[in-house]
Amino acid sequence: MAVNRSIIRGVGAHLPKRIVTNDELAKTLDTSDEWIRERSGILQRHIADDSELTSDLGAVIGAETFSRILDWEDRSTCVLFGDGAGAVVLEAQPQNGGLGDRGILSTRIRSDGRYEDLLYVDGGPGSTKTVGHLRMNGREVFRHAVQKISGVIEETLVETGIAADEIDLFIPHQANKRILDGIAKKLNVSPEKIVMTVDRHGNTSAASIPLALNQAFENHRVKEGSLILMEAMGGGFTWGAVLARW
Repeated sequence: MAVNRSIIRGVGAHLPKRIVTNDELAKTLDTSDEWIRERSGILQRHIADDSELTSDLGAVIGAETFSRILDWEDRSTCVLFGDGAGAVVLEAQPQNGGLGDRGILSTRIRSDGRYEDLLYVDGGPGSTKTVGHLRMNGREVFRHAVQKISGVIEETLVETGIAADEIDLFIPHQANKRILDGIAKKLNVSPEKIVMTVDRHGNTSAASIPLALNQAFENHRVKEGSLILMEAMGGGFTWGAVLARW
């Protein structure tokens, strides 16, 4: 039976010019390059300057200037995030309705407000009339992220009947290298199939998956017919997964 599927027709990304290394952060924070690398895998991140707005980075979707809601005296959060933007262009195309179809094959989106206090922003124009800061319980976020993201990915694979070893590329939300390693190990995904940009971009939140997808595309790791698994997690607490064929 023919169905319309969302086909990925294009992908693009943009990063601010300024690069902030771990050593630069260590000049004003009680931290070090070694401390940040061991806990997150991050080596550097891009930070927008005063002349760059979020709308300058991305006119479309997935644009973040997280640096403007970070508490730059809180080393547990400010070292993890960066700014950037990415986008994917989709087009509806008729397909046969089977697993060999191109486009989005399955999606799963979940949320649970009971965990709101694990990852949130403590203000905003609508509540405190101020710019709030990101607040995060890193240890608990790590524990829930590995468990919940693995679960939603497994649901996606069960629904489609596709095994983890059939995935060509795993493009995860670039939150933290330890989280990515934990999920890959739990799902038995080969390390060479993982697209990782967190070391150079930090956690760019909503921009992280399209940024990583764009890098994979530019590096010719994505080909027509490639089976791609994407996952993300965010504040509130929210998480989800997408399985698509390029």
